[in-house]
Amino acid sequence: MLDRVLRFLITAFLAIAGGALFELASPLFALIISTEILKMEMGIFKITLVSFLCIVVGAIVGGIIGFIVSPYFIGKLKKFAVWVEQQLGKMPIHDVIAGAIGLAIGLIIANLFSSAFARIPVVGDYIPVIFSIVLGYLGIHITIRKRKELTALFDFIPKAIREAVKAREAKQAAEAAKAAETAKAAAAAAVAAAGTVAAAGDAPAEAPEAASYKLLDTSVIIDGRIADIIDTGFVEGTLLLPVFVLEELQHIADSADALKRTRGRRGLDILQRIRTDSRMKVEVTNKDFDDINEVDSKLVRLAQEVKGKIITNDFNLNKVAKLRGVEVLNINELSNAVKPVVIPGESMTVTVVKSGKEPGQGVAYLDDGTMIVIENGHRRMGETITVEVTSALQTAAGRMIFAKPK
Repeated sequence: MLDRVLRFLITAFLAIAGGALFELASPLFALIISTEILKMEMGIFKITLVSFLCIVVGAIVGGIIGFIVSPYFIGKLKKFAVWVEQQLGKMPIHDVIAGAIGLAIGLIIANLFSSAFARIPVVGDYIPVIFSIVLGYLGIHITIRKRKELTALFDFIPKAIREAVKAREAKQAAEAAKAAETAKAAAAAAVAAAGTVAAAGDAPAEAPEAASYKLLDTSVIIDGRIADIIDTGFVEGTLLLPVFVLEELQHIADSADALKRTRGRRGLDILQRIRTDSRMKVEVTNKDFDDINEVDSKLVRLAQEVKGKIITNDFNLNKVAKLRGVEVLNINELSNAVKPVVIPGESMTVTVVKSGKEPGQGVAYLDDGTMIVIENGHRRMGETITVEVTSALQTAAGRMIFAKPK
């Protein structure tokens, strides 16, 4: 249906254009054809008969040409639409919105300039077109390049909203504490009225144990193994998800890079799985630190405040958190700890999959991902062989086994 509409519009456009061009050429035909009847004016249209015939013939010729060439133009138009859609699909939604706003601003400025230059003879009619193209392009380019700086100008709005929310939460917390104190006083009065008196040597009741918070960083969420670890029940307490970690995951999921976008969406899916399928309690906190830019530093500060532990597989975050007195649960260390121990002289069957760094070496992998470097294993590429363990190397990044063909 769309193809038919486009074909009709192209045909009609070329028919009108052909009629207009032939009408401009009607004086030439009037000079060539000296018949007086063709030069007579038609009372209805107030044009000569030769002009009317030129318009009709031009419209017919233009319509025929438009009907013939319209499939070609329709195909090109479709390819252009697909190309534009692909380019927009590669751009983050923030850049698309910024570009649209920049284009609108550029066209508004171009319209203001055009009205001042439109009265210039000869070129005045073309200046608005030039201004619209140049300033529209500049508007798109500048707003996309300076998007972060422009949005920073309006940061006071979300900050003001956050401050208002924090003030409301503080007020609600104060009211809840006041209500709790009132209820406690009423309960004490009721006990006293009933004649229940605590023994002088009784110890005071212990306060309820504070929640044991576990905080996840972005890397361990994207890694995905934390969901399986939580399902096994080895992690206890409350899982605390800061809003700045969720924002970083969303930013990664909206990235123009396909790999980053896939990793970000995987992280969001892992969090959804933890929230819906696991038995562990999950809380989301709006606590943020506007004076800190790095997400990892914010996470360490939050862990210090709530006296929680950070779960990560980031080596650098692991070191920094420990230096700042925060306990860290590194799932890489957990993974290495539960791997089966191998001793020199033990035999195992593996498949050589690639060459090693040194000449003649071959590389194989166990089911848990442990790399095995096989001496003189290059010539057994692609074969499943039995090897004998010669040594094992344990590092913070994982374990490596050295072996030789048996």
